[in-house]
Amino acid sequence: MRRKKKIVHKAASADDKKIQSQLKKLSVNPIPGIEEVNMFKDDGTILNFSNPKVQASPNANTFAISGSSQVKQLSEMLPQIVSQMGPEGFAALKKAALGAEAPKADEEVPELEGNFEDVSKAEEAANKE
Repeated sequence: MRRKKKIVHKAASADDKKIQSQLKKLSVNPIPGIEEVNMFKDDGTILNFSNPKVQASPNANTFAISGSSQVKQLSEMLPQIVSQMGPEGFAALKKAALGAEAPKADEEVPELEGNFEDVSKAEEAANKE
């Protein structure tokens, strides 16, 4: 007799319950009153959450943000997010504005000249005398 394997499809709510149970172990508490969360990506896009559910546990250095999100360009949200931008955000904004004209970090560092080993050996010899 041939037996058929029953395939069980898990619902997304089962995963959500598992996540919530793990967050409870970390003693995560909800933070009320947050209307918007923006996460700045390296490629110049922003992950924007409107009216998210935010939970945090500062002792465990854990923050959980859930809700519907949208990926937006930095230029789309520019007037509203200037106060939220840190130094990295301004660097990304400058990079987006300048495009390929911005010099790379490697190009700004000058090449080393001379042999430093000879200088250190000479100093060691002088210190011994």
